[in-house]
Amino acid sequence: MIPARTIRIATRGSRLALWQAHAVSDRLRAAGARTEVIVMTTTGDRSQLASIPGDDSKRQFVKELEDALLRNDADVAVHSAKDLPVALPEGLTVAACLPREDARDGLVLPNCVGPVPLPDALARLGPRPVIGTGSVRRIAQLAPLLPGATFAPIRGNVDTRLAKLDAGGFSALVLACAGLTRLGFGDRISTAIPVGQCVPAPGQGIVATEIRIDDEAVRAALAVLHDDAAGRALTAERALVTALGGGCQMPLGAFAAEHDGTLELVAVVSSLDGIRAVRRSMRGPATDPGGLGQRLAAALDAAGARQLLDE
Repeated sequence: MIPARTIRIATRGSRLALWQAHAVSDRLRAAGARTEVIVMTTTGDRSQLASIPGDDSKRQFVKELEDALLRNDADVAVHSAKDLPVALPEGLTVAACLPREDARDGLVLPNCVGPVPLPDALARLGPRPVIGTGSVRRIAQLAPLLPGATFAPIRGNVDTRLAKLDAGGFSALVLACAGLTRLGFGDRISTAIPVGQCVPAPGQGIVATEIRIDDEAVRAALAVLHDDAAGRALTAERALVTALGGGCQMPLGAFAAEHDGTLELVAVVSSLDGIRAVRRSMRGPATDPGGLGQRLAAALDAAGARQLLDE
């Protein structure tokens, strides 16, 4: 059922965030809804040019959007699912997900267009490359693959980061393939790093919508765009993170993929230097993604993952 009122969609103002918000808006409009996109500036946006505590802290990119929902100044907040903390404010919930884009991390070489085999890409980096990424998850997993590398934080939108790379500021960047593809930069992905070598962030590649938990009219409207497979994958990945403690800065990767009614979830927890890692995978019925996430979290915990996270 489509509500009679205009559905107000809150989003950040970056190109990628706007792409996501308009992807939701366009699907709602195609179903007969009236929509309005409201652009907001978050704490994370205001800090793009300066380092702040918890560089990858998730709440800084969603708080203002969630506050707008709670004030009834918006009806839907659109997020990259990997930016959503697992603990949502009371009264809010994840409603619907768009189909998942390529969830892998991509290695981007300077002034390079088109794919490059991973061994060739690594060879081009040389013995002591400077890799642009501030993600502790990526650094922990890529450090063993690039033993001579220095990892340096890089802020700004995708265009800004690519410009810094091409100007010689870095030997390579590591960015989400999904964002590059959605913004038309798919040809800048030199190598999509296999999940076996760098497990993506939970929710990476999924666009998620957040609503007030009691807004049944908007929930029903969003049902027309919901992708069941993406929703199940996100449920499994977020359940795992919740069971392991749910921190924003955890060197934790988790990725769920569905095969013939079975969900396979792979996850890794690493020490910050990447020297120690606990990796496990598990299969379960796609009808119980939350249970699968909890069971795999228990297996990781039994293998010492919580000790790594506590350190």
